[in-house]
Amino acid sequence: MESIASISLARPTEDIADDIGASFAEFGFAIVRDHAISQDLIDRAELLARQFFDLPDDAKRAYHIEGGGGARGYTPFGTEIAKDAAHHDLKEFWHVGRNLPEGHAFSDIMPPNIWPNEIAGFRNTFEELFHAFEETGQRVLSAIALHLGLRSDWFDRTVKDGNSVMRLLHYPPLPSDAEEGAIRAAAHGDINTITLLLGAEEAGLQLLNRQGEWMDISPPPGALAVNVGDMLDRLTAGRLRSTTHRVVNPQGEAARRSRYSMPFFLHFRPDFLIEPLPQCVDADAAPQPPILAHDYLMQRLREIGLA
Repeated sequence: MESIASISLARPTEDIADDIGASFAEFGFAIVRDHAISQDLIDRAELLARQFFDLPDDAKRAYHIEGGGGARGYTPFGTEIAKDAAHHDLKEFWHVGRNLPEGHAFSDIMPPNIWPNEIAGFRNTFEELFHAFEETGQRVLSAIALHLGLRSDWFDRTVKDGNSVMRLLHYPPLPSDAEEGAIRAAAHGDINTITLLLGAEEAGLQLLNRQGEWMDISPPPGALAVNVGDMLDRLTAGRLRSTTHRVVNPQGEAARRSRYSMPFFLHFRPDFLIEPLPQCVDADAAPQPPILAHDYLMQRLREIGLA
């Protein structure tokens, strides 16, 4: 396979299963079109995200939850650092998580969302977007299940009430005093099951291929870049690859303008045991030991300075 697959979700799931599986096996990424997120919703969400990030710094910082690990609300510029990176990323972001009913078994793990008072329609729009991301992600997981020889609904129980997070990302114009070597998002792998990314049309997103070369990822407007996270890599014993990727600094005029994107980190439910699937385990390789999804998440969050 020479290039990342571009998949239309308008096709039957069984028809796209092996195309998307092959792309995830080779690159860890696929482009997904004709998904459940309408262009109207995308446009509304992008406008509201810009309005939030345009607020004064003090107003934004009022929504930063000390000790919350960035799970909800605002995370200021220069907070997150990729595992083993020398510099903090040049970004700020806002997190929206799952709404749980009072008394839910996972309430101690998933805190309530908070919402900015200054932006009208923020909550309704981003709750709608969260559900549209989730619907699209479950369709992708159905295709993955078929590719792995499982029932199409195999992943449904694994992600029900999962600790999924939607991130509104702002990469400001490059500051003149940025540390040498600092970039918008340093090379990293995602922690979660799969990531669905809106807003990757502008140049900068790259993946590291098997040959050790950086490849540009440029979805058409409105399409999603979807990638395998470390949890799915672990579940499939590396058959589907969690690929290192980054967002590099732009050159010229692009360096003087902001970049915005919205990734959705789809997670397993906290009590799901990530145990390598038998059909994926190589007889000559020792699979990684089983671990609960929540324990794995906390381990990785500590590595990137968010817990």
